[in-house]
This record gives sequence, structure tokens and C-alpha cells, in this order.
Amino acid sequence: MLKIDSHTHIIPKNMPNWTEKFGYGDFIYLQHHKKGFAKMMKGNQFFREIKENCWNPKLRIEEYAQFNTQVQVVCTIPVMFSYWAKPLDCLDLSKFLNDDISSLVSKHPKNYIGLGTIPMQDTELAVKELERLKKNGLVGIQIGSNINDENLNEERFFPIFEACAELGLAVFVHPWNMMGMKNMQRYWLPWLVGMPAETSRAMASMIFGGVLEKLPNLRVNFAHAGGSFLATIGRIEHGFNCRPDLVAIDNNINPRNYLGKFWVDCITHDGLMLEYVLKLQGSKKVTLGSDYPFPLGDLEIGKFIEDMNLEKSTVEDIFANSTLEWLGLTREQFIQ
Repeated sequence: MLKIDSHTHIIPKNMPNWTEKFGYGDFIYLQHHKKGFAKMMKGNQFFREIKENCWNPKLRIEEYAQFNTQVQVVCTIPVMFSYWAKPLDCLDLSKFLNDDISSLVSKHPKNYIGLGTIPMQDTELAVKELERLKKNGLVGIQIGSNINDENLNEERFFPIFEACAELGLAVFVHPWNMMGMKNMQRYWLPWLVGMPAETSRAMASMIFGGVLEKLPNLRVNFAHAGGSFLATIGRIEHGFNCRPDLVAIDNNINPRNYLGKFWVDCITHDGLMLEYVLKLQGSKKVTLGSDYPFPLGDLEIGKFIEDMNLEKSTVEDIFANSTLEWLGLTREQFIQ
């Protein structure tokens, strides 16, 4: 059975020290301090240690083979977005990351599918980079759940989504820059509580802001099973119905009507929750995802799904069909 992991992260092994290059900011760069490991440095401050599987394509293929998974959709680590940077500097960084992923895909076309990153803070530069990365073999982009604390329904982001729809590029929305982060540092709460809320924020913004209504051909996938959105759709719908004067001001379509019109990955870590997601979304709108290689991800690449006694057709949808549809690709492109 073909398995495609729709949600993985990668970073170039060697990058410039962007802070030194641009002369400001806390950009990420790597210090290879010991074999098989690197320190992610944020400006001059230690951010986190990562392993070689963050950048070594052959090692990644070998690790995935242990879980009978052939194909990885790769995108950058969200901390690399750098939306706060000067637009031209963010474009420079984005091109570097996108070219690295393009090269990876061209060398391993049966094993890797690439998503790019763009300078969302500058609409014109972002659209130009969309056009360039598509020519270089990438099939979509990854974006953050907010752009410098602005929601995705803001008018200036619409031409970017419009261009994605016109170019046939998929969109993957990943939480980052979590709301309330400064006030909940203990217990890893930004990742456990903030990230699900961020994804719901992004989904609600795109629905209530009319983005999905105006662009029905826009193919959007939301990380981590849609965060807290699907779990709270009843409350969200009730709010839409009881206070349309506050909620339905830009789009008068019931938010529940959009279920099954976007994709979410399967990263619930919980069979009961995945069953609920499947009931709401349908199996053709749920993609296999792992968040590899990070520990909060599903690093057994869908094993809990194999243990759920789901219908074979449902498993086939999750493991490959839904991702192929989201990305506009065919199964034949990955047959060995």
C-alpha cells in the first residue's frame, strides 16, 4: 500500500548566518557541534538541538522504510518563516530554502514532494515567488497560522491565495507564533494548547473571512487534524447562529458547510478522535501526517491507524489518495 506522509519538516544542512548577512534580527542558523547533531541558533541564542534526520535525505528514506512509507511531503520548519524580517531579506531566505527543497525533489522524485515558503508580509514578492517555485517543481506552500499576528482573512493576503488557486498550488497551514505564548511558558503549553488554538484561529479566519467561499478551488490542508477547530465546531456553529451580527459579517454561510471542503492531517495521537474527524471530514479529506522528525509528531507514521480496524478503502484514502488529491498529483508518479 502506497504511503505518503503529508506533513514533515526539513532544513538545509548548511545555511548562511542570516543575522550576520542582513545585520539584524534573530534568524535561525545551524551550528554543527557534533556528528549527527546540530544546534539551531536563534541569533546568538540556543533554540533547540536537532538530529541529522532534519537534513539528511538518505537517512530519512531509510527511517521511513522501517514504517513501509515511501514518500514524504517536505516543508521548512515554521521558525524559518521569518515574516517579521524586511521583505526582501525574507524573500532571499525563502528562495534559499525553496531551492534546497527543489534540488531534493529533483534528486529523489519517488521519495520527496516539496512545499515552499514565501514572504507573506509582502504580497507582490510573495506572488512572484509562488510563480518561481512552481516552475522549480514545488507543488504548494506552507504558511503560518497568522502573519505577524494578523489573521489570514486580511484583505492583503487574498491575492496570495488567489494566485495559489490560479497556479494550482496547494496550501498547508501550520501553527506558529502561538497566541498567549509569553503568558504560558511552563508545561510546554504553547505547543500543547497554543498550537491547536492557532490552527482553529486560522481555519475560522479563512471561513468567516470568505476566503474558502470566494476560492472554492483553493486546496488547503490544516495541520494537526485541524487543531481544536473540529472538536469545537458545535460551539463555532452556535456562535454563528446566535450572534450573526458578530460572526457572519463577511460570510453568511454556516461554517459547518465547509466540512469536507478542506483537508486536515491525521495527527490526533488518538484513535477515537480520528474516528470523529473521519465522520466530519470523510476519509478523502484526511491525510497521513507525522510532523517528522520532531518528538511531538507521530513518529511511527500511522501505526495507530493500522491498529484501528478501519475499512481498507479508508486506510488507502488516508495513506495516499487524499494527499494526492490535495496536491494535484497521481499515484503513477510514485510507483517504483
